[in-house]
Order: sequence, then C-alpha cells, then structure tokens
Amino acid sequence: MKLLFAANRFPYPPYRGDKLKIYNLAKRIGRQHEIHLLTFLEDESDLQYLPELEKIFKTVQLVRLPKAKSYGNVLKAIAGNTPFQVAYFESAAMHGKIAELLQQHQFDAIHVQHLRMAQYFAAYPNVPRILDLPDAYSLYWKRRIEATSGIKKIFNRIEYNRVRRYEPVLNRFELTLVCSREDQSWLINEQHISNVHILPNGVDTSTFYNEAHDYTQDKIVLFTGNMDYAPNVDAVQYFAKDIFPTLQERHPGLRFIIAGQRPVDAVKALESEHISVTGFVKDLKEVYKTAAIVTAPLRFGAGTQNKVLEAMAMAVPVVSMNVGFQGLNIDSGEGVILATDTTAFIEACDQLLKDRSYREKVGRAGKSVIDTQFDWDVVSKKLEDYFTQISRKN
Repeated sequence: MKLLFAANRFPYPPYRGDKLKIYNLAKRIGRQHEIHLLTFLEDESDLQYLPELEKIFKTVQLVRLPKAKSYGNVLKAIAGNTPFQVAYFESAAMHGKIAELLQQHQFDAIHVQHLRMAQYFAAYPNVPRILDLPDAYSLYWKRRIEATSGIKKIFNRIEYNRVRRYEPVLNRFELTLVCSREDQSWLINEQHISNVHILPNGVDTSTFYNEAHDYTQDKIVLFTGNMDYAPNVDAVQYFAKDIFPTLQERHPGLRFIIAGQRPVDAVKALESEHISVTGFVKDLKEVYKTAAIVTAPLRFGAGTQNKVLEAMAMAVPVVSMNVGFQGLNIDSGEGVILATDTTAFIEACDQLLKDRSYREKVGRAGKSVIDTQFDWDVVSKKLEDYFTQISRKN
C-alpha cells in the first residue's frame, strides 16, 4: 500500500507521547509499505533530525508553523467556538500542501494523527482516512475540570464545551482509533461517534527490556513522563504531598524520583533530600532498572499511559489510579495494582515495598501482558489491518 502519515508534531526524537507513537508505528509499517510523512515544523532545530525520518519515509513534507503564528491563532479563536488546541494548529499553508499532495499521489489510505489534524482531512471523503487519537479528548477535558479550581477550572470548562461541540467531526472519517475501551465507550455513548475502534499504545520491547529485574531493590519509587504535561504535574504534586510522607514513615530511606523532560517550576519545587527531579533522561531503561515500583497517580487524563507500559515491559510493578489502568484490559495485579483513592494507593505501594516476592509476581505478570498485547510489532500489525480494511472498501 501507499500510505500518508499526517502528524501534528515532528516525530523525532521519539522519546514520549505523540512523537513516540507515530515514529514506532511508521518504522514498522514502512518495512512492507511505501509511506510518506506530512507534518509541521515548529522548531527549526528539528531539521537536524530529518535524515532519521528519511530512513523510514519515502518523502517528508514539512509545513512551517512558527510559535508566533500559533499564538495568534489562539487569540483569534477567543471570539469563536473552535477548540483552542485545534486553532493553535490552523495553517493555510498546510491546507495548500495537502491539496498539492493529493493531486500528485494516489494514496491507498491516510493516517491522520490527533484531533488537531482532523480539520485538514475531514473534507476529503474520496480518500480512505483513519483518525488516530491518543484519547477521547472531551473526556480528557472533563477530567481536567474535575481536578482543577479557579481560573483554570473556568478555562477547562470552556475548552471542554468547545471540544464536545467539535468532536462529531470524527464521524467524517472511515475509522477513528483510540487507545482504550474507556475512551471508545465515551465517544460512542456520550458523543455518538459511530466508527470508533481500538489501537492501543505500544512499547518497543527491544528498547525496554530487562532480562532479570533486581527485586531486592526497595528504596526507589519512580514516576516518568513529560513534566510540563498538566496531568503529570498534578500527579507528582499529589503523590509528594498526600502519599509519599506516609510511605516514608513506613519505609525509612525511601526516595521518590521524578524523571522526565521539561519540568515546570511547580515540579522543580518538589525537589528535596528525598525527592529528585532529573529533567531529561536519555535512557529511561536504566532508571526503570533502579525502581522498586513505578507510580501513576494520575487524577485526570485519558488513554493509555506510556509510563505504565514501559514499566510493565521492564517487569517493574506499577500502582495506578483509574487513569492509566482502564485502557489496559487487564485485572488488577497483572503488572499494575489499581488504587482508586489516597488510602488505597498508600496501602498498595506499602504492600509492594515490603514484600519482595509480591513485587516479583506483579512485575513478571506485567511483562507477560506487554509481550502478548502491547509490543509495537503487535500494535503496528493491527494498524496495518485497519489500513487494509478501509482501502478495500474504496
């Protein structure tokens, strides 16, 4: 097949989030099919990574989107109803580039990444299109409302209402993909989207592997993720304030490590004798190897969390709130312990920290789940099947 991948972010380096997903899917799909990339260039320094993408894609089409232009888009959107996240990525140049590409190429299918890019492909019903979402975006904003107060809560409510009104655009695509059954159910039942299917996030098990995790380690609790992402910022603040002090009392010498790029000031302020904020880590695998448990106390957000999948792949046990767990299609204990409130979260962490054999049992179960369901090779094959499904219809 001849396929176009339309990404909202320049997908390299593939460290976290959207970049990681699109890179790993394309890397594998490109082994059997002719693939092309269309994406924004927001930072000129990303051009140094162009050769890495050219190893995977037959062509790479870049549309420049300066930050000043994006901020102007958002200011103009205040008077309208378009979600600010969508307005941020508005570009006449992108519309023009797409029209040019579709005139030059006969693509068998197009992979459109994120709700932000839906504005560019909703009007091309003659080309088979998949809209691939990290989560049900309206559900994400609903949870942000519930977890915030004051001015932030007001803004979150405005964006939630805008997204809810905008999301029916999903019905204009042949398929909409989300990471979890929870997101799928929300879009079908609350937003009346009729074409929603599952494509889970994945893990590169050639990168995140651990032949024999050292379960004697019992002094490090780890959190990973982009530390300018609001759900992650809230999660580490909540853990440091409401959970970690009790665990410290029960386990003297315990440390909490927050590992992830771009930590905001609110995260840096948590640093202390027993809490470390690392900033960017090139090789997260080595950090996972030091952890007794990985914690995912996310109180809002949606989709499947990379931090959970990576820890499972490394055979490290995880304690998670509903966010980060519901999309896994597993029972509590199969790599991840589900804890739905503060008391339960403390007790779950405590039980793992004081029982080596329990850590090993949960950790090994998680690795087994990853190998069968969440390896990027498995996920990319599923995406390939979706491409085949919609291309045959046309």
